[in-house]
Amino acid sequence: MKKKLLITLGTIFAIVFATIGLTFASGALNPENMTPSEYKIGITYPEAMRSDKPAVVLFYTDWCGYCKKFMPKFKIISKLYKDDYNFVMLNGEAQENLALAEDCAITSLPTLYIFDPKYDNRVHITNGIYTDLKKLRTELNRYLDIRKKLDASESCVTE
Repeated sequence: MKKKLLITLGTIFAIVFATIGLTFASGALNPENMTPSEYKIGITYPEAMRSDKPAVVLFYTDWCGYCKKFMPKFKIISKLYKDDYNFVMLNGEAQENLALAEDCAITSLPTLYIFDPKYDNRVHITNGIYTDLKKLRTELNRYLDIRKKLDASESCVTE
């Protein structure tokens, strides 16, 4: 009787652990395995270009493994910098984004830019920077510092 009960409990534990393992392997409990479009971060590109705030623009595709891996970092920076930047996600394969992707010479994904509609400026952030959250924050802060100087010099000219 004890052997049957022991085997039954062992079988139950094996099934439970196998189910948990398959769930993790399938990505169901792993947010890094979500497709980028499932994150729903930010505003539309036209809205961002009507704003005075600079925008962090991400070109991605849902099938891109590197894009999936980057999304948790993009989510973090979107929360940290929500007051300083607008955040925009553009599917690089969507018909409505092809002209902009071509204009920005997108050759790999994900690709990250800072677009500043106020100063008609674009800054490409290389993947060597945005794969490291500390380096990415340094670059975003650097742009904000430069923009403050531009704003200050603009106010000196108008006075």
